Amino acid sequence: MIPVLCDANTETFGSQGIGSLTDAISCTVQEERNGIYELEMQYPISGIHYDNIQERAIICAIPSPYRTRQPFRIYKISRPLNGVVKIYASHLSYDLSGIPINPFSAKGITQSFAMLKSNMEISNNFSFAGNITNEDSVMTLETPEECRSVLGGIRGSVLDVFGGEYEWDNWTVRL
Repeated sequence: MIPVLCDANTETFGSQGIGSLTDAISCTVQEERNGIYELEMQYPISGIHYDNIQERAIICAIPSPYRTRQPFRIYKISRPLNGVVKIYASHLSYDLSGIPINPFSAKGITQSFAMLKSNMEISNNFSFAGNITNEDSVMTLETPEECRSVLGGIRGSVLDVFGGEYEWDNWTVRL
């Protein structure tokens, strides 16, 4: 897998962005079911595009042989040690942590996702889909919360009410 570096404001990930990071020493993605989804990369300071690697930039990488390229936002770059830095990035879906959701109540996954999207305080490119057949369950958000917690992580979250497993695919969240 050759990771690709993209600008922090990139919205589509089909191009070569700033460029391929062909000098990467290692690039691994860790994904846990409904848990962390992060990238760790070692990169030489003499590598191509090193000067463009900065916090908030995006690294696109293929997380596993059966998946498509996914965007990971850089949140930490270590100091060079023997001419190599470690780069830490979390999946683009972690951007949902910075988006507040206003209270709402909805019945079923389809309506819950529609209400989640319409009650976001910040405009964004994320979309939501689900194939959970439990349309009788009611989800109620009583206080404003950040979106990623509403998806899973607090009592009464989407995951808590409907169950299932998330698939994070670029800007699309599937349950």
